[in-house]
Amino acid sequence: MASEKARLKEKIVRKAKALDINLIGVAPVKRWQEQHLNDEEFWPQNIWPWAKNVIVLAMQIFPGMIETTPSVVYSELYNTTNRLLDDVSYRIANFLNEEGYRAHFFPRDCYGDISALVKRPEAAFSHVIAGYYAGLGTIGLNHTLITKKYGPRIRLVSIITDAELPASRMLKEDVCIRCQACIRACPMQAFTWKKGEPVANMDKHKCALYHQQLKQEFHYPCGRCAAACPVGLDKKRYGANAISAEGILHCRDFGAADAGEIKKQKGSVVRIAGRAAKKNFG
Repeated sequence: MASEKARLKEKIVRKAKALDINLIGVAPVKRWQEQHLNDEEFWPQNIWPWAKNVIVLAMQIFPGMIETTPSVVYSELYNTTNRLLDDVSYRIANFLNEEGYRAHFFPRDCYGDISALVKRPEAAFSHVIAGYYAGLGTIGLNHTLITKKYGPRIRLVSIITDAELPASRMLKEDVCIRCQACIRACPMQAFTWKKGEPVANMDKHKCALYHQQLKQEFHYPCGRCAAACPVGLDKKRYGANAISAEGILHCRDFGAADAGEIKKQKGSVVRIAGRAAKKNFG
């Protein structure tokens, strides 16, 4: 039986990797009860009583694109990874159903419009918590999943199934280094943190309001806290800044509601990835 479980997991991993998934892990549903990080109504086994495991998939977000945020460049990347994750998670859930198991995916964002988050800034299912239970990373100050390879620069999706699968090991050491770069980078100052607390207090309503503004301006979402995080092997590959200050303004100057206006702002200050760079453009 153990070998059958392992073989099935190997098949799933191979399929996911062949479809460009960067990280994959398996979380037994019992971990929601053991760890108890959120209310019982959000536990997968209470929503789908037949659920035994949650398979969590992650795709990387490229530093050279997210560091332009808010921009259409990052918006396109965000939408692309969302489409790919929905496609891959459907394919794997479909494979499991054809193998005789129950399985479906839970969409990455799962809200109709950003105004719904302004009204109630929470999700029906947390992919971040699922990713933590599946051993992909640990939860950072800014409430994102911090991974060793990509820091918080990932997008997540989850597949709920009754298939018996070997569990992935949860990480013992905290990946977040508590440098507070994410807190400093937030344009809305939505985070407040007391030393010793595992995560910062987050004003989710303030964050949602800012995202609503960005969507109206056609360069949704934000992601500055994720761009600022220095953790991740990707940062070693790209360096602290994957794009120049001038490049950030250039990318922001096209495609959104304020197109053609960004570089006209004399002495504008660009604050991204935890740095401020004053530039004059004439």
